[in-house]
Amino acid sequence: MSILQAITLGIVQGLTEFLPISSTAHVRIVPALLGWPDPGAAFSAVIQCGTLLAVCMAMRQDIGRLLHGSYTALIAGRPLETVESRMVMMIAFGTLPIVAVGLAARHMIRGQARDLSVVTAALLLGTILMMLAEAVSWWRSRQALVERSGLQSVRFTDGLTMGLMQVMALIPGTSRSGVTISSGMFTGLDRPTAARLSFLLSLPAVAAAGLLEAWQQREEIFGSSAAITTAVLGTLAAALVGYLSIRWLLRMLASQTLWPFILYRLTLAGLLGWSLAAGWLPVVA
Repeated sequence: MSILQAITLGIVQGLTEFLPISSTAHVRIVPALLGWPDPGAAFSAVIQCGTLLAVCMAMRQDIGRLLHGSYTALIAGRPLETVESRMVMMIAFGTLPIVAVGLAARHMIRGQARDLSVVTAALLLGTILMMLAEAVSWWRSRQALVERSGLQSVRFTDGLTMGLMQVMALIPGTSRSGVTISSGMFTGLDRPTAARLSFLLSLPAVAAAGLLEAWQQREEIFGSSAAITTAVLGTLAAALVGYLSIRWLLRMLASQTLWPFILYRLTLAGLLGWSLAAGWLPVVA
């Protein structure tokens, strides 16, 4: 992989990881369109560490409050006394499903799930979920039902439901942020709060995937100075662009719906399906 390819894919990863349009789909589609080889699940997971850094920077105040509240409760001998400590526990439990399924299905995720026909189907499925979430939100507004706002309003069931939905993001095209934000909207959170919880919930899952892939594929990723350089540059590009994407999305969702992303995903799925049917793109890398 060249430096240009690594930086380009890092930018794509950072831009699409947090926008509900699926980073794994775009990291798979962009190389196919440009005639580059599939970077593979290992490289994709490693540059996700850049987006992990982006979350830590963008959500540093929320993360700081969670860590401080958990530490205070732990020192007091009542580990579940504070809102922050309960949320940390909720995030931990919400992460278990994706870790378990990710380990059990890791070979499929690295191989068959990256076929562009699977990506197309996952794009459509994730889009349907987002449409349903917007329909539920519209119905609540018509019924004058107030959506819950702020992390202090998050319930344990919100995190567990979001954690289960997050499993779907293992299939390229689904979009982790898309399905988890939709999950939060289903359970009554407003869009910005659902997005903030989604980003916090992504921390352990992305860290686990990146570190596991980096260790298991260490010879491929870090086997030469050139490979290390491309991994580092791709990760840094993902971190910078990811940080800007988070800040923009949180501002955008304060006043807008998911419909711009829904229309984009439908367009992308249609064009991708058409290209595959016409033989312009190979199904398998």
